[in-house]
Amino acid sequence: MVASEQNLGKTLRRLRRLADLTQEDLAERSGVSVDVVRQLEQGRKHSARLPTLHALANGLGVELTTLLGDPPAVATTGEANGPRLVAVRRAIMPPLWGPPPSPVGPDFSLERLREQIADGWSQYHAAEFDVVMKALPDLIQEARSASVSGTDDDRAAGFAALGKVLQLGGHVAIRMGTTDLALTSLERAIDAAGQSSDPLLLPMIVNSTAWAYQRQGRLDDALYVANRAADDMKAAGHTDTADGLKVWGALTMSAATSAARSRDYDRAASMMETAEKEAARVSKLPAGDDNRMVSVFSPSSVRIERVRLAVQYGHPEDALTLAKGMRLSKDTPPSWRTWLLLDVARAHTDIGDAAGAVKTLESLKRVAPEWVRHHTLAVAIVRDLWSLPNHPPGLRPLAEFLGVTE
Repeated sequence: MVASEQNLGKTLRRLRRLADLTQEDLAERSGVSVDVVRQLEQGRKHSARLPTLHALANGLGVELTTLLGDPPAVATTGEANGPRLVAVRRAIMPPLWGPPPSPVGPDFSLERLREQIADGWSQYHAAEFDVVMKALPDLIQEARSASVSGTDDDRAAGFAALGKVLQLGGHVAIRMGTTDLALTSLERAIDAAGQSSDPLLLPMIVNSTAWAYQRQGRLDDALYVANRAADDMKAAGHTDTADGLKVWGALTMSAATSAARSRDYDRAASMMETAEKEAARVSKLPAGDDNRMVSVFSPSSVRIERVRLAVQYGHPEDALTLAKGMRLSKDTPPSWRTWLLLDVARAHTDIGDAAGAVKTLESLKRVAPEWVRHHTLAVAIVRDLWSLPNHPPGLRPLAEFLGVTE
């Protein structure tokens, strides 16, 4: 039994209570038998088929991965964190009455620091979480030192670096399942952004905050902050550059996701339609900063998000049609490619095409083996396929790779 199976009942009960739903309410909203809800929460039933899990997640208004639990290869939960996450906590939240940051030394290079932070984002998107966590404390400390050194312009640039690395810390904390730590990091990143000279940094961090709210089930809050930041960008004229349009587009897609999870599908569809039209302008505008330091937004990312929403809300055939023949832009990060392949595998599973699901997961294992290990969704799909009486070719190596046969 994998970790996600052991924790499913506790997670389901916690999310249901956070949503202020009774077992009967959740059963009605999800279309799942109340007896199944009870058996899962009481531990009398340790797992469920993927369509049931989809329905429960939709009824709760959360991502399926939130219901499934944290990735099996990642340690989380409370104060019993490993030393690496403790070091990240201390970097984000320095100890009370600790010494103030020291100015940078003569060998300091802001350009080198920015490059290291950009590398950290690349490693994050490649699921190299241990590598990122090892580097984060030193990067945060160096950025804090840069924010108190040199001229006004130097300090503003230092605050920009600090905001970006604290945003990265927030993303890693979300992946570790510690959303309260994530929000602390993101709030401090927003404070740093306000003291920088980068007008796009604040809305980028707001988008990350909206994601953290989504993971906590705070869909109204997530929708509000994403919409407000996107509107503020439009009003300030910040969508006339490629970088600005990317940030605005990412916020709009985030708002659409929150609307969809709140069951406002028409509003979500309208937002995604607007985003798709605007994404076509990105390549026509003046290029900007290092793509690794800017929000992900392109025709490819919009299509990937549309595939995700189609699968999540019960339209697997539409998802497969959207994904068929899709050509991804070169700047599409591995994490986004991973989500696309996982959602395509989910769609194949939903329509009963086990062979298609295995073929898709084999492709994912070839291009992103680390992401396969870090996704409880991959485990859930393979577990579903493993429960079938007839196993398609290629399933056993995948099941053994993920520990599903144990």
